[in-house]
Amino acid sequence: MEYHSDLFEDYSLMLFNGKTLVALLPANRKETVVYSHQGLSYGGLILSKKVKFKEVLSIFKELLCFLNAEGIATLQLKTIPKIYHKHPADEIDYLLFLTEADCFRTDLSSTIDLHTPLKIQSNRLEGVKKAEKNNLSIKEGSHFETFWNEILTPNLQDRHNALPVHSLAEIEQLAAKFPKNITQFNVFKEGAIVAGATIFETETVAHVQYISANAEKQQLGSLDYLFHFLITERYKQKKYFDFGISNVNQGKNINDGLLYWKECFGARSIAQQFYEIKTLNYSKLEAVFI
Repeated sequence: MEYHSDLFEDYSLMLFNGKTLVALLPANRKETVVYSHQGLSYGGLILSKKVKFKEVLSIFKELLCFLNAEGIATLQLKTIPKIYHKHPADEIDYLLFLTEADCFRTDLSSTIDLHTPLKIQSNRLEGVKKAEKNNLSIKEGSHFETFWNEILTPNLQDRHNALPVHSLAEIEQLAAKFPKNITQFNVFKEGAIVAGATIFETETVAHVQYISANAEKQQLGSLDYLFHFLITERYKQKKYFDFGISNVNQGKNINDGLLYWKECFGARSIAQQFYEIKTLNYSKLEAVFI
């Protein structure tokens, strides 16, 4: 996270059982609130695969107790979507219930289970045919500059008066540190870039971090062509393909057209919740077992 450490007061925590590291909380602090790190798409408590429920309860109680003693009144925790779990890990969901946590936001992410995929709709396949007629080609690698400068940044500025979350220098820095986890896919017509996507990859998920195309995407079928390739060929051995969210306004609204486009590829919705927990409620975890 150090590439944008100037934006956050880091408050990440490591939790130990004796000398054994059993959990991590990537986090940042603003006054009396600690957040699941606001520089990360997904947060929450990261647990050792060896811990059982009773120890997770102790970990969560100790975390809240520690924060309370440090003058932190509130913990804002965003959960890790279950597609990223390597093992069943819903202990925190139950502990959020016990500590009377308030769910103040929910986002919907569009995900394909690649082990049991749904049929891609004909309108997306028509786009693939358009791309083939236009002799489009796809190149994979770490060539972010052309996509950032010619497609992604101009589109965000024109449509939303915004910039990518990652600058070109930041995405290149991240990709250099994690070359097996961050990949750029660009689509070309006669040597000119017309579309692209940036994929962040974990053991279980291929996650789309950025999608963008030029104004001719409907006529060329560029994005349909690219994502048909990613889903049916490049990442078909993954467990999940995740398009990411279509939400705006802190989860309260959805970009209808964007969601529809993702669902036409067979994606269906998974939820990510954001919770607010009063650290004083660690006391509610003192008499769980009977």
